[in-house]
Amino acid sequence: MRKPNLSEPWPAKAELPLDLAGPHVTQGAASQQRLYQALCHTIVGGLVKPGEPLPPSRTLAKQTGFRRNAVTTAYERLIADGFAVATTGSGTFVAARIPAQATAPRRAKIEIEPPQHNALSLGCTHIDERALQRFRAFAGRRLRAFGSEHLHYGDPRGSSELRAAISDHLLSARGLRCDPDQIMLASGTLHALRIVLGAILKPGDQVWCEDPGYPAARRAIEHCGYRPVSVPVDASGMRVDKGRASAPQARAAYVTPSHQFPLGVQMSMPRRLELLDWARDAGAFVFEDDYDSEFRYDGAPLLSLAGIDHLRRVIYMGTFAKTLFPGLRIGYCALPEALIGPVTAARAALDRFPATLMEGAVADMLNSGAFAANLRKSRKLYREARDVLASTLERASEGKLTVPVPSQGLHLVARLDPATDPLIAAQAKAAAGVGGWLLAETYHRARPLPGFVLGFSGHPVPQLVASAEQLAKTTLIALRATRKGPVKGSVKSSAKPRRAMRIAAT
Repeated sequence: MRKPNLSEPWPAKAELPLDLAGPHVTQGAASQQRLYQALCHTIVGGLVKPGEPLPPSRTLAKQTGFRRNAVTTAYERLIADGFAVATTGSGTFVAARIPAQATAPRRAKIEIEPPQHNALSLGCTHIDERALQRFRAFAGRRLRAFGSEHLHYGDPRGSSELRAAISDHLLSARGLRCDPDQIMLASGTLHALRIVLGAILKPGDQVWCEDPGYPAARRAIEHCGYRPVSVPVDASGMRVDKGRASAPQARAAYVTPSHQFPLGVQMSMPRRLELLDWARDAGAFVFEDDYDSEFRYDGAPLLSLAGIDHLRRVIYMGTFAKTLFPGLRIGYCALPEALIGPVTAARAALDRFPATLMEGAVADMLNSGAFAANLRKSRKLYREARDVLASTLERASEGKLTVPVPSQGLHLVARLDPATDPLIAAQAKAAAGVGGWLLAETYHRARPLPGFVLGFSGHPVPQLVASAEQLAKTTLIALRATRKGPVKGSVKSSAKPRRAMRIAAT
């Protein structure tokens, strides 16, 4: 490395190569900050070499138009951070050794595409204005009464107050009797799933998963080192006999029995009892994801699987993402008594305990009746949105899309004729530019059916109508094109479309 040469003053007519407008400069920041960033960029980029002189402060001020004290401040910071050295009577020089963290090659920027929230996207919600006002009031009151519970590490399962409120809610809404000690809070269903899996399974253990089913849960299971086993679903829910035949030694099953994702079927009582018999015989556990049980439009909600089992072999999972809003990041699970110890220890080993600030406000929502009132209003809105979306799709598609109206949940399935190439649906959805999923994306091994999984919650009705009409229009265009010749990218064998859809899903 070149050492400062004190006999080399700054050339009188030379200008320091500075870029004061690039992305490395925070536009709008103070002049000394912008100048410092530009000087660092010049030094790190090798435009001036280690040991070379920097221009006198008066010269640089004239070149940049900044005040001289701004230049002096920027130089002082360069020296303090190790990018420059100053010698009395000789000036300021680039340091012989530039800090390692600054000279390390910059990593390529990783672009992560944010989730799309177009009309028909799943997972969007609405909260009634009055309920939102109540929540603001509860949250404000809790912040004003800030207590010592926020100043130390808490129970890994979460606050006892919210766990007690959830316990009462599950008894009244789902017929599930459990002690607050059996409740564990998490940031969501997948978070709870990962924690409990880590407490009860060994790497490589098999887990039954519905096929078609919820892809995110399958990915979480696989990512944790377990082996998902695809088990077909029919009109009565998961085919337990197929699970026994393909993976009799599985240690767990993940199911959505009240409103199967994505098909919307309800697991029949004989099938539920068959699943619980298997779990008892195999010493396995069943994860019941009851993700939208509160939104039932025809009759009372069905008894939960955990309620039938009395929480012996079933882990019940729920969330406030749909019933309040996703930004809360509060979900929960109800555990068999035998799992309280190991699951609590696993939670403590991962992230100690849940965030506490919003727990009190959510407990207030549950205990005050504001939560139930918001659900009643939301159900009315979502029922209207469901009906409008279903009728628009069938009308605008000229009957080419079959749309069974679900009695529960926040999404519906619009199906094409089973003989249709699944790539037709992919073409239509891409051309329409709408949210939602391809039905084929939810299949893993079973032959995928062509169609769409579309959300109707949290979207204005006019937007739903416009998006449904656009999707129906592009579907008709894609179908008519196939009569004139093969769809671009279509294939004859049923295996290749499945592969194509799985690639799209990832």
